Amino acid sequence: MPHSVLANILIIDDEPQIRRFLGISLRAQGYTVTEAGSGHAGLENLATTGADLVILDLGLPDLDGLDVLRELRAWSSVPVIVLSVRANESEKVRALDAGANDYVTKPFGVQELSARMRALLRLQTGGDASSVFDDGTLRIDLGRRVITRNGEQMTLSRKEWAMLALLMRHNGRVVTQPQLLRELWGPTHQEDTHYLRILVAKLRTKLGDNAASPRYIQTEAGVGLRFMADTAF
Repeated sequence: MPHSVLANILIIDDEPQIRRFLGISLRAQGYTVTEAGSGHAGLENLATTGADLVILDLGLPDLDGLDVLRELRAWSSVPVIVLSVRANESEKVRALDAGANDYVTKPFGVQELSARMRALLRLQTGGDASSVFDDGTLRIDLGRRVITRNGEQMTLSRKEWAMLALLMRHNGRVVTQPQLLRELWGPTHQEDTHYLRILVAKLRTKLGDNAASPRYIQTEAGVGLRFMADTAF
């Protein structure tokens, strides 16, 4: 992978065994890995040496991971994947709203984590610069507002285009339900999650996507939606 040769990954986690496991796994893939065992150490490391992507635990000994995230976001746009045992939906939403790009729950699979890392690193290196997606079956041209499936042009409603464009602009990252509702229907519809269910069902039908085994739009239950241009998810 061309990104893994160049990318420097900062792991902020107080568990030595997690840092060791991740370090071995990621270095084997070609990444450069830097480790920090506390929030302050992680922030200092990021400020002094930088990173291409941060893997952040929430349960740190000195600072809560959300506080680390908020402080980090005050001066850095580096992609952040939260890696935490906190599995409830409210924690995921809080982390994503605080600036995390993605959220992976412990215990985790290295292949899934690596796929999510690749998606975020592609964004950093211009992988999302094009407004055209084409996997040989589905072709989406956001700029021209043209979508074809197996060569046949389809018609999307204004709201379907808006949802698709929003998800594609955040390719590989979870877009939370509150953000989707706010962007698509405005601030007075924050509780109308049934709007999302109806709209995404219609969009999936037109994309030829299957909710049970999604190829394009993945649901993070209770959290939000993700457009998956990477087949490795």
